[in-house]
Amino acid sequence: MMAASLLRRDKKATAAHLKADLNRADNGSGVRQLQELLDAVLNPETPAADTEALDWCKCLIAGGEGFEEFCKTVRSYDNATLCGLVWTANFVAYRCRTCGISPCMSLCAECFNNGDHTGHDFNMFRSQAGGACDCGDGNVMRESGFCRRHRLRTGENVPSIPRDLLLMSEMVLPHFILCIIQYLRDGYIEADTSTERDLQKVLQQLEPQISFLEELTKMGGAMRTVLTKILTNQQTFKELSMGQEENLYAKKNYDKYLSALQNSGLVSVEEKVQGATADEDQDAGQSVGQRKRVKLSSSTKDPCIIESLKHKCFLEELLFWTIKYEFPQKMVTFLLNMLPDQDYKITFTKTFVQHYAFIMKTLMKSHESDTMSNRIVHISVQLFSNEELARHVTEECQLLDIMVTVLLYMMESCLIKSELQDEENSRHVVVNCSEALLKNNTYWPLVSDFINILSHQSVAKKFLEDHSLLMLWMSFVSFFQGMNLNKRELNEHVEFESQTYYAAFAAELEACAQPMWGLLTHCKVKETQEYSKTVVRYCLETLQIWFDAIGFIDEPAPNQVTFHLPLHRYYAMFLSKAVRCQGLDLDSLLPDQEMLMKIMVHPLQIQASLSEIHSNMWVRNGLQIKGQAMTYVQSHFCNSMIDPDIYLLQVCASRLDPDYFISSVFERFKVVDLLTMASQHQNAVLDSEQERPMLEGALTFLVILTSLRVHLGMTDDEILRGEMVSQLCMNDRTHSALLDLIPENPNPKSGIVPGSCSFEDMLSAVADFKAPVFEPGGSMQQGMYTPKAEVWEKEFDPIMVVLRTVYRRDVQSAMDRYSAFLKQAGIHTGNPWPPYKERTALHPCYKGLIKLLHCKTLHIVIFTLLYKIWMDHPNMSEHVLCMVLYLIELGLDNQEPCIEEHCHDSWFPGTNLLSNLHHVINFVRVRVPETAPEVKREAPPSTSTEASSYGQNLREAQVFSLVAERRRKFQEIINRSNTEATQVVRPKSSSTRWVPPGTPPQLVTEILEIRESMLSLLIKLHQKLSSKQNSLSPSWLEEMDMSRHTHGDGITAIERILTKAATRSCQIKRSIQDICGKVCPPVPPKKNSPADKKTMDKEERRLRARERQQKLLAEFASRQKSFMETAMDVESPDTEAAMDLGASEVMESEVLYDCVICGQSGPSTEDRPTGLVVLLQASSVLGHRCQSKEAKKLPTSDEEHIYAADTCGVAHDVRLTLMQRFFKDSSCLQSVSIGWDGGVYVQTCGHTLHIDCHKSYMESLRNDQVLQGFSVDKGEFTCPLCRQFANSVLPCRPGRGTEAGSWHTPTNKKTLVLVKEVEDLQEKLGSFQVSTESNLSKEMELVIKDVKNTTQKKYMDYGKNPGSPDNDFLFMYSVARTNLELELVHRGGNLCSGGASASAKRSCLNQLFHVLAMHMRLYSIDSAYNPWTKLTQVTQVREADGFDEERPEVPMLFRDVPSLLIIFVLTMPQPLRKEHFICVVKMLYNLQFTQAVAAVSAKFSPEERQAWSTSGALKKLNSGVWSPQSIEFSLQQFCLPFLRLSCLLQHHLYGDNLTGCLEEEEFTSLAVCLGLLPSAPQPANIVHSGSCLRWAVSAFGLVTQWCAECCFSSPLKTLLVQEPQWTAPRLLQLPDNYNIIFQYYHRKACTACKKVPKDPALCLVCGAFVCLKGVCCKQQGICECVLHSQHCGAATGIFLLINASVIIIIRGHRFCLWGSVYLDAHGEEDRDLRRGKPLFLCAERYRVLEQQWGSHTFDHINKRWGPHYNGL
Repeated sequence: MMAASLLRRDKKATAAHLKADLNRADNGSGVRQLQELLDAVLNPETPAADTEALDWCKCLIAGGEGFEEFCKTVRSYDNATLCGLVWTANFVAYRCRTCGISPCMSLCAECFNNGDHTGHDFNMFRSQAGGACDCGDGNVMRESGFCRRHRLRTGENVPSIPRDLLLMSEMVLPHFILCIIQYLRDGYIEADTSTERDLQKVLQQLEPQISFLEELTKMGGAMRTVLTKILTNQQTFKELSMGQEENLYAKKNYDKYLSALQNSGLVSVEEKVQGATADEDQDAGQSVGQRKRVKLSSSTKDPCIIESLKHKCFLEELLFWTIKYEFPQKMVTFLLNMLPDQDYKITFTKTFVQHYAFIMKTLMKSHESDTMSNRIVHISVQLFSNEELARHVTEECQLLDIMVTVLLYMMESCLIKSELQDEENSRHVVVNCSEALLKNNTYWPLVSDFINILSHQSVAKKFLEDHSLLMLWMSFVSFFQGMNLNKRELNEHVEFESQTYYAAFAAELEACAQPMWGLLTHCKVKETQEYSKTVVRYCLETLQIWFDAIGFIDEPAPNQVTFHLPLHRYYAMFLSKAVRCQGLDLDSLLPDQEMLMKIMVHPLQIQASLSEIHSNMWVRNGLQIKGQAMTYVQSHFCNSMIDPDIYLLQVCASRLDPDYFISSVFERFKVVDLLTMASQHQNAVLDSEQERPMLEGALTFLVILTSLRVHLGMTDDEILRGEMVSQLCMNDRTHSALLDLIPENPNPKSGIVPGSCSFEDMLSAVADFKAPVFEPGGSMQQGMYTPKAEVWEKEFDPIMVVLRTVYRRDVQSAMDRYSAFLKQAGIHTGNPWPPYKERTALHPCYKGLIKLLHCKTLHIVIFTLLYKIWMDHPNMSEHVLCMVLYLIELGLDNQEPCIEEHCHDSWFPGTNLLSNLHHVINFVRVRVPETAPEVKREAPPSTSTEASSYGQNLREAQVFSLVAERRRKFQEIINRSNTEATQVVRPKSSSTRWVPPGTPPQLVTEILEIRESMLSLLIKLHQKLSSKQNSLSPSWLEEMDMSRHTHGDGITAIERILTKAATRSCQIKRSIQDICGKVCPPVPPKKNSPADKKTMDKEERRLRARERQQKLLAEFASRQKSFMETAMDVESPDTEAAMDLGASEVMESEVLYDCVICGQSGPSTEDRPTGLVVLLQASSVLGHRCQSKEAKKLPTSDEEHIYAADTCGVAHDVRLTLMQRFFKDSSCLQSVSIGWDGGVYVQTCGHTLHIDCHKSYMESLRNDQVLQGFSVDKGEFTCPLCRQFANSVLPCRPGRGTEAGSWHTPTNKKTLVLVKEVEDLQEKLGSFQVSTESNLSKEMELVIKDVKNTTQKKYMDYGKNPGSPDNDFLFMYSVARTNLELELVHRGGNLCSGGASASAKRSCLNQLFHVLAMHMRLYSIDSAYNPWTKLTQVTQVREADGFDEERPEVPMLFRDVPSLLIIFVLTMPQPLRKEHFICVVKMLYNLQFTQAVAAVSAKFSPEERQAWSTSGALKKLNSGVWSPQSIEFSLQQFCLPFLRLSCLLQHHLYGDNLTGCLEEEEFTSLAVCLGLLPSAPQPANIVHSGSCLRWAVSAFGLVTQWCAECCFSSPLKTLLVQEPQWTAPRLLQLPDNYNIIFQYYHRKACTACKKVPKDPALCLVCGAFVCLKGVCCKQQGICECVLHSQHCGAATGIFLLINASVIIIIRGHRFCLWGSVYLDAHGEEDRDLRRGKPLFLCAERYRVLEQQWGSHTFDHINKRWGPHYNGL
């Protein structure tokens, strides 16, 4: 019982004692003691949560030292050269493509910032699955990118480790690990038992133990070596894993483990037993739906995949449990932390591969497959990105076999029978896209590993050399061939739109295409020819199997389409690569003609279906079918889908008979019936409105097929250029959008990576950069790239655009931009046609493609269509003609040696287009309905001569049937006996379309007389298009200049074709001249039927309608413009004061207001008042002003701080508090202004409405349940006229406009008289009561209530007893002060610019003053304390009564002069005469000046004061003759704010103009304006501030009296020396580089909750760091950002979201995303930092933000507001 005694002793002492024992040579007893102790301590039967065991282990391992010191010691022996830092999801890491060898390379922030990556192509990213830092690993990245720490090979100079240091660890840890494993065995319960298994719980209990292991791994290389030894030692595992014989617990525990192992293989034990019987006859008994698993054991070489696992060491069992517990994060991190140890890495990788099948099984069962997938990839990407390692495991553990087998097995779990082609007898099976496995991308981790290992050349070569593996892979790919089959709904709309197509496209791209691109990268050179040949051979074999399985003969089943043909695409891409890079001959890789015909069918079916979908033939299948058509051509899919398909069709076309191919195309597109010379026809398969788009589709497809050169000879650079040009032509693009839209070769190692130098060079070659600009509406532009002029001129390729557009409107957009360019460049003014573009030369292998353009079938079609267009047959269009001409021109540009064949029934003598152009066709035999106009009504000819000529025609007449033509060629190719042939030609079933009750008329054969050639038709069409009779004179060819032919409309195109043809052949030239000579006055073709007339009229009507529309639009635009000018001058200062609502020219008459709701104009009356639409908002902008000119800097390190003490708001608060300490409260509250923080700002759009109209308007808004961005219940609305945001109505005072003349005229009364009058007016105040009953006064009360509700309580109550009249009084006059001060701020802080208000008609100060004045009358000023008397009379100082303990009043010298001015104006009867106003200003100026002098002298040192008083300057205070400049300057600066406010007030009350001036002269100019100076002084004499004084009584007496009131205790001295000068409000100054902010703040802990916020945000006004949406900092249900916005900005907050780089604005109960002020090098925002490119401050945007904040225009400029429900 030694262990028991040891347990009782001190842990440290025991540890030291044991360590000493073990270090002796005969350490047997020590080992025994330790074993017993460990068995006792690490007893798995005690609950895991008990940490006693863990403490013992720590002590024992440290061997008596403290654990921390031990860690330090071990770390000093760290010899690791790799960083290996492991991170989990959401961690911010970096990837540098310049330094990476593997595309998966990633670095932690520390290694990245310590390495040198300037000028590299790097980005920051948020890890999705977690990862590890690769710094120091030369297999994954170039050494030049290593950081300073890992660049030095640290391993060399680390001292070797003393043996005894880790001795205890080696003894203790095996038991500790075993203990963890035993806990895991115990805790695991199979999922299918009745008890709910709670794996999380087991794991939580084990948390401390696993964390301890993690801690050990972080001690560095030395400790990892020890751990590796223990984890991989098979002997230890054998000894410990089963437990000793006598230990019952261990035995049971081991049995649990064995049973868990049972079905860890692919086939479980039970299945093996059945396997013997069931596998022989696989499909016999079961239906394919519940298909038995395919017997895999036969197909794979390595039985270990199938069988259950066997474990030989701790590591293997640990991984096993990690998988069983679905990859707990801590375990994953521990296993990955060990990876820097090389031996461990190899063993672990082998173990991982050995468990691969088991991982897949667990993944498929898992409920949390997403999380699990991420964790699997987190591990596998570390193992398989390393080529060395991947090759090693491939060779030793059959990694490739395992992967392919596992993938196959996985997909087999969700196969269903394919319904393609022959539904009943089909033997083909496909994956079922609606299964969770595909829907949730559960296969993703396995496929991603597979793609990863295929990127290593050595591994890919092994794969390509292993034929049985290739065959397996092909059978895997064939599971996807034909999946997600669409059947066209013909009767009703589908009930349920399945969204399986997402799964299908993702599966094909990830599971088929990406591995294909991976393999293709290794087939670049001649030496790899064999690989391509093998793959091509297997593709063809598998395709043949597929055709047989679906029972395909020669015709595809109607109304079915699948977009998924991965086998075709593998074949196509390997063909293309073989011909292009490996110099193989195409013919050697192609199958026989019959196979080619089969291969062509399905890709062609897709092209036809695309056209059908766009022609609305599939509308009943719902929107998802359009989604498929769009995804198929979308940039991420196109080069794995549509491009290979088109290429394959090009290959087929170049090898098959052209007539067969062309007729197949028209038959697939269902337009065969349309291609007749007759004006009417019956179409068995299309409705008439579908015919035109389908015909256009067929022709466009042929043009794409014959002109696209992507796989037929273009170089990579040319392809990139073409792609770029086509994207830029559709729209200007941002750099990131362009990267995204250009289909990259999906393999990362291909060399053309987006962002590589070739991309940037190409971009600068084809496009110009448009820097980000602002639009006046405030919407922000990103930096855009736009095509250069020469690109439009020479490179715009409409065919490429059509191929690449996802939305049809993009084609139109490209054409509109093209025509705009032509207009601007003066090249062409009309509506241009798509330009024709010369093509790159064809690769010799594909020369056969040109045969398409030179085959009779195509020529007959072209001839027919030209004829139909000329005859105005229905369903022809300009687009059809355009494509027909394109085909002719392609034929002329790609000549082909002529094959003459004189065959009696042929239309043309040969196949060459040139010779066929001028061949005249006389008669054509057509089948038409009896009712058609062509059917001749007269009797057969009577005379024999007529009869014979008629018969002659019959023999000559051409018959043309595409279907027959195609059948004939098909027969020739297949060469079967006739009997079979008759069976093949199946009659067309007519059941495909519903036949209306009136059965169609019978078809009859008629002969038409044509007598035209293609040439003559072209010339006639030229006349028709130019609507001139003889548009081409016989000699026009001589006068042609070719240069103007590239751009233009149809006329230009026809001329270009004729010229080309004439230059290629003299015969044609002659024919053209003949025809031009003949057709001078042609008879227009006779109108066949009213229908044709209709189509002509329709065109004309359309033109007229378009003209009308243009006219209307122009008119609308001009009206809108004039409206904008009157209503919406958002930022332009308007200089005409005449627009001021106050300064109306009409003096005597009443002011008339227009109501914008009812439209009536009239005065505002007591009964029916009119009001101004206003927005009231609380504002703290004034309070945030500082004294320094510089904006405060945002702190980006712990050393920097922001102090708020120097802001205006704080200064005023301090001043008021100080006053309240010494003086009487009611007097204090009239000596200052509040509202610096949380003041109410009133702004208007200048529109007026009747208040009763407004009420009904609000009612209607309330009932209107449209989602508005505002809350009607809070009184918010938008102005009915200009839609500006508002929340109240300010009543307009009834009566005259600006005060009539008598109020204005200056009287020459003496100052004393005026002073007395003012005093009397104040006395009279009580008698000026307004009747409180009128509507007007009620409204005024309501507005006052609104004003009070606008701001928070704390911004209103500054008095000792809240809610007192004094308090109210202070709040009211401060509202006026706030608005005046803010207007000053908007004017730039001074009145130098002069002019009217920021736009006079939008100023509401006049109305506001009246409303406030009405309200102020409720308070009368106690005359004893009336400041006016103190200003104007020397009073006897009253003896303070002994019992009067009240505090004294605030001395005059401490009072705020502007506040007094506003109090006087508001409390005197309205309207106030101007002379009285001026009188008040003069008296107050005296006080202000005295305060200024006092303040200046208070700043003097005693010596200076002495000097001044002795030199007698004080006596001459008034003249101030000797004052030096500095003192004069300070005095003026001190008085300026008062003068500015008085001037503004005068401007608003009396409409006086403000005169502009220079800044130096501002004082003088204002003094003159206010009548303090008689008139503008001569520049010679400098104005002194003292010369403006006008005293009513003896100056000396007054000043003495004022000074006497002040009792100077030192704190009060600060009241004298106030600093009235504040600079304009600024936001914080931000650093240039966003990374500085991000790195400091994204990991910073919140000051309130001490946690790192999930969404950190920064207030840009004060720099506060807050948690956005954080529940942690919620108070009373309000989140921190909203709280802060109320506290810092009175409900306006501007926050920068650190993790998103965007700014949000909170305004009251709403918020909006403003945008970002940080842009990347290409002028783009990076919202949510998705791209992670370096971002830089855009000073212009930041200025705009600051300006919107200062001018309170967030509500007007930003449009997208939403409620935040206090949740931000």
